Amino acid sequence: MAESGVVVIDKPADWTSHDVVAKTRGLARTRRVGHAGTLDPMATGVLVLGIEKGTKLLGHLTLTEKAYDATLRLGLTTNTDDAEGEPGERVDASGVTDEAVHAAVRALTGEIMQVPPQVSAIKVDGKRAYKSAREGKEVELKARPVTVAAFEVTDIRRVADGAGTFVDVDASVVCSSGTYIRSLARDVGAALGTGGHLTALRRTRVGPYDLAQARTLDQLAKEFTQVPLAEAVAAAFPSRSLTEEETRRVRHGNRIDPDDRGRGPIGLFAPDGRVIALAENRRDHMKPLVVFEPA
Repeated sequence: MAESGVVVIDKPADWTSHDVVAKTRGLARTRRVGHAGTLDPMATGVLVLGIEKGTKLLGHLTLTEKAYDATLRLGLTTNTDDAEGEPGERVDASGVTDEAVHAAVRALTGEIMQVPPQVSAIKVDGKRAYKSAREGKEVELKARPVTVAAFEVTDIRRVADGAGTFVDVDASVVCSSGTYIRSLARDVGAALGTGGHLTALRRTRVGPYDLAQARTLDQLAKEFTQVPLAEAVAAAFPSRSLTEEETRRVRHGNRIDPDDRGRGPIGLFAPDGRVIALAENRRDHMKPLVVFEPA
């Protein structure tokens, strides 16, 4: 059975995140496997899984910054804002200039208000929006603040067919947790008057974990490798070394003196290098959030 830690997987297309978790449970020979944020079936790239005690990290890793490579198609809407949905209105995008594309992208960079897609997992009146969408019901989703730290166009191509011209835009995006790339595609298209949807998505980074560390499921089947828990915590969060007395207090779930490492989470390490907990600074104390090695 695999030890506690994190596995960084390069998710294949057409697999759900749950499919990857189920496969990894077999490879790691443990039921204690979870993921730090889903990827849609059409998407590929970095999917971070927690193994054993590493599952306790997942809620905190979900909130970290993410990076993507995406392709947006201008000239067609879909009911899911991506290529898996039913086609909607078709508009000839031949008149869209490169300068207009760059301007629309710049307008969606920085701190913005974003309306999630209809197929999101956000609850409206106690029901997931995607469930309502499957029933043919459109729900009202409120705009939410998100941060798009970078939205850079890397290529623009024009694709003609008998009904007109699409404009395909390749872009790299760095964004906060909760940002929907398909909504960016939708909103770029709306700004340009052509409509738009997402046709390809590859996640290249989740927090400190990127494609260079990712392994395919086939690679993991041949040799199951993972990031040990202590290394995973040190990579993702600021670290603090504890005294023996502080270690004892934290293992009992007690507070210790605060430090100057910011709010947190902060990884707490025993004198021998074992990771003991994640904690956060409050006004006059530091409080454990997750204890990996309770007393």
